Amino acid sequence: MANALQQLIRERLDREGWSYGEVARRGGVPRSTVHHLATTERVVRMPQAGTLEGLAKGLELPLDTVRRAAAEACGIHVYGSPAGEDDAPTAPRSGDPEVDLLIASVQRLSSDDRRHVAALVESLLGRPAKPDPDA
Repeated sequence: MANALQQLIRERLDREGWSYGEVARRGGVPRSTVHHLATTERVVRMPQAGTLEGLAKGLELPLDTVRRAAAEACGIHVYGSPAGEDDAPTAPRSGDPEVDLLIASVQRLSSDDRRHVAALVESLLGRPAKPDPDA
């Protein structure tokens, strides 16, 4: 079964009659990148921001649409809903893709891992970590 990014790319190519090369040229990304994202069943990590921007430009789609499909292909649920999708779960969006990715990814972690992440964030912010009540 195709992942969300594959489906998005394939549907757009089929609908418009475009090739990987045409999308790549318009978006300023390598043809091999477009082909890889369109054919890879399991996207291991989120594509770089520049790749997503180029892909969005080449597909003539909003960047947020392509970013959401890529995140879903990586197994990450992105909170907030695009225009017209009022029934999707919502949470505040920062406008910063890295922050949104972190917020969306944290729910996939175990409770123990979330405590570790919280301790790391507290440490990075220069605050003492709260003691673990289970320790």
